[in-house]
Amino acid sequence: MTGSPVFLAVVLSLVSAICYAAAAVVQARTAAGTTSVRGALARGAWWGSVLLNASGALLHVVALRYGPLTLVQPLGALSLVLAVPLGSLVSGRRTSGTQWSGMAFTLVGLTTLLAVTASGRGDTLGTTEVLLVALVAAAVVAVLSARGGLAVAAASGIASGVGSTLAQKLAVSPTLSWSTALVALLTVAFAVGGLLLSQKAYRHGLGGPLALLTLVNPVTAAAIGLTLLGEGFGYGATGTLLALVGAGAAVHGVTLLSGHRRTEELQTDLLRPTPPAQLAHTGRLRAPVTPVTVELTGASRTM
Repeated sequence: MTGSPVFLAVVLSLVSAICYAAAAVVQARTAAGTTSVRGALARGAWWGSVLLNASGALLHVVALRYGPLTLVQPLGALSLVLAVPLGSLVSGRRTSGTQWSGMAFTLVGLTTLLAVTASGRGDTLGTTEVLLVALVAAAVVAVLSARGGLAVAAASGIASGVGSTLAQKLAVSPTLSWSTALVALLTVAFAVGGLLLSQKAYRHGLGGPLALLTLVNPVTAAAIGLTLLGEGFGYGATGTLLALVGAGAAVHGVTLLSGHRRTEELQTDLLRPTPPAQLAHTGRLRAPVTPVTVELTGASRTM
């Protein structure tokens, strides 16, 4: 077992998940300390997260060379399970029961979805299919990223999922040609786009955006497999039913995590003092009261 390719794939996947989890925590803390992506680019910690993300992606692609997709992809979901408690530890907050429940539902649902996905033709995308996927994905990412909120996390997941799919094509069938150069360029573009969008998404916290990223990324890859690579759900009608149940569980987990984050933000807003400029804009800031001195039987009294 220790010398088998499958064991190597498991080890590589676990280390990859650790890299992704640590990168997500660093990105979230960087996003909490700056209001823009440009501000994040000026911080050394953010570039450390880039290195962690790149390491995780490389290890993930290498793991796919030694183990089946149905094994490697579910193990990648461990980044969510690792990142949320790690983020709580770094920030000094306790991981709540709602967060644990959200992580559990998301992980179980995602694992179920990927476990019932069966391989079809087993080949990679052609050049025409690559261009089609890139155009459709770019359009969807542009629409989602303009909406803000958790939609940005979904856009990041789609971009990262497409980038991973194209990276796998380069790893499995590398050749020296113009089409390969095009695929490499698109891979870098989607990978960088996914990274920058995730940085923007983490301004809304860690749990919800990371859960959505973890869900949308492999689902995007599965959608490409279903429509273009002849993949489908195994085990017949039972597999399809399990896929639907898994999708519902994963969506419920994302809802729990994002809802918990919205509660935290509301509590923080209630405790944070309102800036004077904002009070004046809302009409809640009154002019300072000038003391009035009234003479009473020879004695003065200030009111």
